[in-house]
Amino acid sequence: MRDYYEVLSVSGDASTDTIKKAYRKLALKYHPDKNPNDKEAERKFKEAAEAYSILSDRQKRSQYDQFGHAGVGMGGGTGGFGGGVHMNMDDIFSQFGDIFGGSPFESFFGGNSSGRSQRKGTDIQIKLPLDLEDISAGIEKKVKIKRSVLAADVTFKDCHTCKGAGQVSQVTQTILGHMRSTSACPACQGTGKMVGNRPSGVGPDGMIRKNETIKLKIPAGIEAGNYMTVSGQGNEDINGRSGDLIVVFDEKSHEYFIRDGVNVLLEATIQYPVAVLGGKIDIPTLDGHAQLKIPSGIQSGQVLRMRRKGFPRLRSKSRGDQLVRIMVHTPVSLSRKDKKIIEELKDKLPSIKNPFSKIEL
Repeated sequence: MRDYYEVLSVSGDASTDTIKKAYRKLALKYHPDKNPNDKEAERKFKEAAEAYSILSDRQKRSQYDQFGHAGVGMGGGTGGFGGGVHMNMDDIFSQFGDIFGGSPFESFFGGNSSGRSQRKGTDIQIKLPLDLEDISAGIEKKVKIKRSVLAADVTFKDCHTCKGAGQVSQVTQTILGHMRSTSACPACQGTGKMVGNRPSGVGPDGMIRKNETIKLKIPAGIEAGNYMTVSGQGNEDINGRSGDLIVVFDEKSHEYFIRDGVNVLLEATIQYPVAVLGGKIDIPTLDGHAQLKIPSGIQSGQVLRMRRKGFPRLRSKSRGDQLVRIMVHTPVSLSRKDKKIIEELKDKLPSIKNPFSKIEL
């Protein structure tokens, strides 16, 4: 999949206006009505629309800049995180209101825009908290959602405003003469029809609420705020066309670990003899347990690194590290016998050469 900036021939720091102008130029050049039966032009038309849909959105662009195609969380079928963007023609044509100020097809391409302004149902957004261990390993997870679907036995009638066309036209006077533009009918939201007769218990929009269970395949290494899109699992509209399910990921608080990017932080407390003599201790990790070697003479507050025990990087086989801050335990309750041993030991230990230092604030 090509880089989106390369598709639009813009630089990585291009402004929103520059991106919009670049897309407008390509959309006009490769529009299907100007290039009938040209599969290559259609491919480039879709490619440009996909690039614009990401780079024109501040949040999506930020995630794309950081993680590439994996970060935009767009995919088809059963949900794709890192599968690229998959847009149909209706999705693409719906962008033109922002680009051209209404549908330009009648004025530019001879009025062949019937049905293109139809919209799909609304999207559903949910937040999915995940354990850090699951994020590290990647996981398949089932989520339950409630969405609106078109009820059976609902009858329809043509919209009284657009007479079933789904669009309304407007002619405006410009310096180039009369320009005709079309937009989705505000009465029926571009569907061309309205609910007529409906069974008992069905809402005035012809919908019923339905519980469904969706299976998600979540890749390893995602972060809080990342999201994935499951196409066709949102609410339906009057034509039975579904919006999308947007799953926003969150991270559950952990008993031991704190996440820092791809690294994981942990504090471990050891006894004084281990700090002096060194040894090995058992340490919890994201994928189980591991042995950590404690060097002799370690100081309280020193940090040890366990390589490749952190989170995997998206779009990479590498992993972060686990950083372990070592704290030396000082007992607060000792028996007389223990105190005597400590007293004898104190006299044998070398004195501290420089016991004072400046605090760094």
